[in-house]
Amino acid sequence: MFNITKKQTMWGGRPLILETGKVARQADGTVIATYGDTIVMAAVVAAKAAKPDQDFFPLTVHYIEKFYAAGKIPGGYFRREAKPTERETLIARLIDRPIRPLFADEFKNETQVVCTVLQHDGVNDPDVVALIAASAALTISGIPFLGPIGAAKVGYINGEYVLNPSIMEMPESKLDLVVAGTEESVLMVESEAQELSEEVMLGAVNFGLKNSKTAIDLIIALADEAAKEPWALPEIDNSELYKAVKKIAEKPIREAYGIVNKQERVAALSAAKKEVLEKLVNETTSAVLVGGLLKKLEMDVVRGGLIETGKRIDGRDVKKVRPIEAEVDILPRTHGSALFTRGETQALVVATLGTSQDEQMLDELDGDKRDRFMLHYNFPPYSVGEATPLRPPGRREIGHGRLAKRAILPLLPSKEEFPYAIRLVSEITESNGSSYMASVCGGSMALMAAGVPLARPVAGIAMGLILEGKKYVVLSDIMGDEDHLGDMDFKVAGTDEGITALQMDIKVRGITEEIMKVALEQAHEGRKHILGEMSKAITGARGGVSQHAPKVTTIQIPKDKIREVIGTGGKVIRELCEETGTKIDIEQDGTVRIASTDAEKAQIAVDRIMGIVAEPEMGMIYDGKVVDIVDFGAFVQFLGARQGLVHISELAFSRVEKVGDVLKVGDEVKVKCIGMDRGKVRLSYRMVNQETGEDAELPEGFEVRAPRSDNDRGERRGGRDRGDRGDRGGDRGERRERSNDDGEDRGEDRPRRRRPF
Repeated sequence: MFNITKKQTMWGGRPLILETGKVARQADGTVIATYGDTIVMAAVVAAKAAKPDQDFFPLTVHYIEKFYAAGKIPGGYFRREAKPTERETLIARLIDRPIRPLFADEFKNETQVVCTVLQHDGVNDPDVVALIAASAALTISGIPFLGPIGAAKVGYINGEYVLNPSIMEMPESKLDLVVAGTEESVLMVESEAQELSEEVMLGAVNFGLKNSKTAIDLIIALADEAAKEPWALPEIDNSELYKAVKKIAEKPIREAYGIVNKQERVAALSAAKKEVLEKLVNETTSAVLVGGLLKKLEMDVVRGGLIETGKRIDGRDVKKVRPIEAEVDILPRTHGSALFTRGETQALVVATLGTSQDEQMLDELDGDKRDRFMLHYNFPPYSVGEATPLRPPGRREIGHGRLAKRAILPLLPSKEEFPYAIRLVSEITESNGSSYMASVCGGSMALMAAGVPLARPVAGIAMGLILEGKKYVVLSDIMGDEDHLGDMDFKVAGTDEGITALQMDIKVRGITEEIMKVALEQAHEGRKHILGEMSKAITGARGGVSQHAPKVTTIQIPKDKIREVIGTGGKVIRELCEETGTKIDIEQDGTVRIASTDAEKAQIAVDRIMGIVAEPEMGMIYDGKVVDIVDFGAFVQFLGARQGLVHISELAFSRVEKVGDVLKVGDEVKVKCIGMDRGKVRLSYRMVNQETGEDAELPEGFEVRAPRSDNDRGERRGGRDRGDRGDRGGDRGERRERSNDDGEDRGEDRPRRRRPF
């Protein structure tokens, strides 16, 4: 029934298995990849024909994590997987980016790749496994995919590169890098690093590419036995039509690309394109076909000019960064704000500080987590002068926000050093390329303005590439047109000490180590320049947080007192938060964090909590509240929920007939601890001056008894000598003898009493 093909190899100390022919056989290609005990299934389907006048390649990649894979039931009301999480979106992009350039240029059929995590062992991350499974499924499908590609994850632990580090090893690693490519060249890099040098990063890319060949060889072995017949591609010759387009539009397009201002350039290009469409579109020649040839002409004009002259659209040379303007505190009531402008790209970034209650809760396969640092990137249509529908953040926004977060995260202080939840929001108000790197620069400045003690400022720069045969040009700080018409978008972020994030997307079929080395060196120069411009606005974190931000006070209480602070059903802490207007977080180790924008209220909360956990001390005076009146005294609540008794004799120095003559329920009083009686606290009202809160003046001749405690009573009991008890026993014996003698005498006078039954 099944025609199963299975291949296996050892990779990074664990078995890598590829299998096809048993599951999802109606898809064009399906491969189940197993690494360790993590299993991912990739299924690929393509439409049998392209839609009429299709001028782009509609590829969609989905990555889905099923909670059953880790033996979990999803959280939430519906208890099922819902829309893609941020992690699923990011891994889908991770798979999409290296496979997209490898489809044949003529192939425009709608294609879908679905990667599903079927089993997760908690050791091996499914991301790279999914990428390999997708590559294998495409390779055997017959779809015109010029693969296969391989992928690998690289860590850097104790100065050594580690292939596919486990989830448990990653916290020890200074690098989290995923690289994908063919046997000859790199296609995609995604990484987060702890300020590593360009040499270490380049070495990691080469290490990962070299080891990914093991996966490529396994895919080729699988395809040799299981690959389907390749699809035929239509042969289209548009050379004559291209000559006609070039004749009409080449000159106006060259003139348009000589205009520095983006909006003016766009208007000039639109006019040139409109003229071509009006002259060449007819019943046999579609606007889509002509539009595609116009794009090819644009690429030839821009790329050819750069290769020949080294001059860019806006007149810069290949290494020059656009003019930069950096400002902070443009929104004075926010916790921290910055405006970073580079050429026609601008990011308004705002930092907000919160408590641990504001941390993001994540329900993931490898366990529930809390994220204290969030970075959200928004790209409204007005930033590029368009009036299109305003939609929620899509894959692009999520991916760019994640890259900016990766760049800043390694420089953040620990929670112990800075006990705040942190949210950065980057509003892209203008865009002409490299807006995500503007988010890194603006985010770094906004955090420092908010008083977040970053170890060092962080900056980012986007590099581009024009590759024509063996000739190439690497561009620093690319604009939107250079990204659109170029071959590479290579983002590098870091400090003056090293790289913190690196991401590379390639539109050609890979780049060499030489090109990557040039790009990294050029990016280093550009990053230093940008950091210098940022330092004109702010050089380091401010000494304290904004007056509008919550101030967090941290105290430590005994773990056995946590229950008392929280109270039954959270009653005590809830009332405390409501009365003081603070936010209070209590951790299992007894760490308490009190957050408030009002220092006085925060101190009240601290005092109240310390009062709850404190033990009464002899002779100390406390504030209290009368909670009950009885015949023999009044019960006073003090030190949080603790209660003590003021005996009627401790109400006044003169005789008190009724407790109610002196105190009433609800009275705020000051009382003095005068002892402990069987674990209960004895308090005195008369010993405290109720106006001043100090010891009261004693009447003449009044003698103060030393306070007694349960320990005193135990010492008195324990201090009696057993010999004394023996003597007393002897005395009792003598008394008993005398009693018996008396009884004999009494017996003569009256009858003896009988005990009743």
